[in-house]
This record gives sequence, C-alpha cells and structure tokens, in this order.
Amino acid sequence: MTLILTRSEVLALLVLPEVIDAVRHAHADLARGDAVLPAPPAMRLTGTDSRFLAMAALSRRAGLAAVKLLADMPGNREYGLPAQRSAILTVATDDGSCDALIDGAAVTRFRTAAASAVATAELARPDSRVLGLVGAGALAHTHLEALRAVHDFDKVLVWSRSTVTARAFATGTGVDVADSVEQVVRTADVLCTLTPAKEPVVQGKWFELGLHVNAVGAPPRPDHREIDTEGIRRAKVVVDSRLTALSESGDVLIPLREGAIAHADIDTEIGEVVAGTKPGRTGADQITLYNSLGVGLQDLAAARLLVDAARKQGIGTEIDLGA
Repeated sequence: MTLILTRSEVLALLVLPEVIDAVRHAHADLARGDAVLPAPPAMRLTGTDSRFLAMAALSRRAGLAAVKLLADMPGNREYGLPAQRSAILTVATDDGSCDALIDGAAVTRFRTAAASAVATAELARPDSRVLGLVGAGALAHTHLEALRAVHDFDKVLVWSRSTVTARAFATGTGVDVADSVEQVVRTADVLCTLTPAKEPVVQGKWFELGLHVNAVGAPPRPDHREIDTEGIRRAKVVVDSRLTALSESGDVLIPLREGAIAHADIDTEIGEVVAGTKPGRTGADQITLYNSLGVGLQDLAAARLLVDAARKQGIGTEIDLGA
C-alpha cells in the first residue's frame, strides 16, 4: 500500500527537533558512505527561469530511496501562486514498493531550517548571542524556531525589504526590526540569509570576525546568489553537497569564475563535519559559511519520520496503486 499525505497532514505530524536530529544523522550517513546523493538533473520548463528538478537520494538507515519532484517557477509570484511546488515519492529498498507520496511544501521548509540548525550547532561560536535574519518570509519563521532549538540567543534582529512584513514577523516573537541589512549583518553572531535573490543582498565587507552565516535563500541556479564574492572569499565555506554546489550554487560558482576562490576551497560537506572526518570551525575569529542548496537526502530523512508517525497515528490515506 502507498500512503498519501497532504500538506495539512504533514504540518500536523512534523516535529522540528525530530527533523533536526534526522537531518543530522542523514548527513553523517552520507559522509560515512551509508547514503547516496547524486546531483539532481535540472530541466527547463515553460519560461526562461522555470525549472524542474528530480532530487533523488537513498538511505540504508531509513530503508528508503526517495525523489522529490520540484517545479521551481519564480514567475508564479506575479499571479499569487507558489514559486515552488513539490511532491516526495518514497520507495522501500527491501522490495521496491512505492511506500508514500507526500506534499513537499512544508517538508522543504522544515528540513531546510533543520539543516541550518545542524550547521549552526557545528560551526557557530559557542558564545554567539545575536541571531540575524535577512528576510522575513516563511523560511524565517522555521529558521527562528530551529535555531532557537539548538542555541540560546540573547537577541534576534530581522530585516526585510518590506518594513510591514518585518514588523508583522517580529510581533509576538521577541524579535527586533533592523533599520538596514548592513545593521543585521554587522550585529549578528549567527546570520541567516533567506531571500530568493539573484544579485547579492549581503556584502562580505560587513562580516565581523567570528561570524557564522547560513546562506539559504538563493534558488539553485548558477547565476543567483545572496552573498557577494568578498563574503565567500573571507569565509570557510561548508556545503550540503559538493556535487550540487559546484553545479547549481551561484554563491560558489560566481566567485570561482572570478578567480576569487579555488575548487579546493569547496572541500567540506556538513556531514563530514558532523561525522568528525573533517574540521569545522578552527578558531574563534574564523568566519564560517554554510552554503545551503537543499538536497533530496534531507527530504528523505523527513519523509521517514512522517511515514512512521502517520501510520502509528492513523493519519493519511492508504491506496493500492496496483488495483
């Protein structure tokens, strides 16, 4: 039987600390060779900036293979439609059966924030006190919850191009609204960039020593980035997947093309840091940057949690695809 989970059912089942733990284990498994994560093929859809990605992964720990089918269509925003739509298909590795079909919207938000939380726990200074958020959309809400789950912050600052959006986000969350993106960057000990930017919104000259950055928002495209070349040059860069970063991340590829960094500078994955096979932060003054594109293994880890919880609680719809 195949379990179908809708968006509302996913939201009822997801528990963010559990997703953080699952994503941590998944990346460590990848570093140890117990998971498989190919670079996702990308195909152009209707329009010049619309793409379709098949984000596949396999986990021996979970006993699953999975693929997230993602339509990334930035032009949808003009019509009040989601810029991204996705569904996750999981397959049991023991018998090849189609185990589940899951709406991907909430999963993407939660696992993305969970990965940033893992990176923050591994790379940020233990004495970090100020969290900065650049962007105040849906990703900001889950990142605030996820990062507070792994670290105690004395202060949180947010900036958005829309002051109305920033103030709405800050209401009731104990967050202060910054006057400028530069203020957020210069004040933060941990910074999350959460905007779907094509041109950099953050300048590396604003980075204070010891800063940790989670660069999250830029779409997986070689010409999109949130951080300028100077920011990437100054930081120790840790990626979720080298294969994906070196094919899809403008934050990495543009500085490479400009000669500001070398391929040897993109040599560490977050799973290797978690597993202890490569170092993370090596000094209090070092600037670290986690380049988050999002990978299918994170979706698989969350899907395993969802399927187990749904069947235990009797949530979702079971169908026989072979009927």
